[in-house]
Amino acid sequence: MTKTKVCILVNEDSEDHKSWLDACKDYSEEIELLEIDLIKNDWIEQLKNFSPNVCLLKPSGRTSLYRQLYQERVEVIIRDLGYNVFPSYDELRIYENKRYFAYWANANRIPHPKTWIFYSRREAIEFSRTCIFPVVAKLNIGASGKGVRIIKNRKDLVLYIEQIFSKGVASKTGPRLDKGKVLARLWSKLINPKQLLNRLNAYSQIAADKQKGFVIFQEFIPHNYEWRAVRIGDSFFAHKKLKMGEKASGSLLKNYDNPPLELLDFIKEITDKFCFKSVAVDVFETSEGGYLINEIQCIFGQSDSYQMLVDGTPGRYMFTNGAWNFEAGDFNKNQSYNLRLEYILNNIEQ
Repeated sequence: MTKTKVCILVNEDSEDHKSWLDACKDYSEEIELLEIDLIKNDWIEQLKNFSPNVCLLKPSGRTSLYRQLYQERVEVIIRDLGYNVFPSYDELRIYENKRYFAYWANANRIPHPKTWIFYSRREAIEFSRTCIFPVVAKLNIGASGKGVRIIKNRKDLVLYIEQIFSKGVASKTGPRLDKGKVLARLWSKLINPKQLLNRLNAYSQIAADKQKGFVIFQEFIPHNYEWRAVRIGDSFFAHKKLKMGEKASGSLLKNYDNPPLELLDFIKEITDKFCFKSVAVDVFETSEGGYLINEIQCIFGQSDSYQMLVDGTPGRYMFTNGAWNFEAGDFNKNQSYNLRLEYILNNIEQ
């Protein structure tokens, strides 16, 4: 049997691609694997020598510097070297790039909260005089709601604008004290000095990566939850991310009510249109019963062993014979990376 040549493109965090590695181990009889550190200078030579059938992406979501490096090099891999990647380049472009996502969604008429992006301090100050409060301020990069602020009055908004255009603003960083098992997580790092050093380095890089010279504002959508809808290959999942405080993003609180099929129709239509096969789509429900997309990410976290329950049973939805069909099963193990790799191996051209 001819093995599929698979390359994992490693980012600046040497441990960030572990889930891809674990998936590849489970399919070791079907693949030949190489890890390439995309940060190092010889990445092109390594790629050419290996000539993979597909490159598995784990883009940087830590800082704008490495996020830009990763996207630039993946673009060369696709357009100039001619290799396949997963997730796709279009999925990568809107990953952890709220500014670009707003442009993309507006240009493609994707329903989303109204967004304003100002590179002019004067224009931002003028906005502060007429906007409706509260308004959501977002940093361009930063997962789990860490770069999001809910601003409720003009004084605070002007202070935020002045800070962005002078000193800059960094995403919140540090250990998640609200995540639970703090002592156990701390102990696991103390007995593994490499992991501890890696985590401290990450905190330092995030703190130093300040957004300066432009602001991103979004209209505030009243909500008690967001839908987290996931598509991997042709498998669909959805659950509610519940609000803690003022935000649902990053709360880690979930509700596994049966998702409405209208939501799956909405997600399928958009992901079909753009050929997205590895995305988490965070969606607000409007008071009129419509949907607005808050964010789309091709790489995303998973705190439970499943992404959806239907009548209390884990599984997935698939659209077959013109209808949604639920299939019970464990499809989200290993952070859903096994499901990604299974889809790739079943669809890659040798």
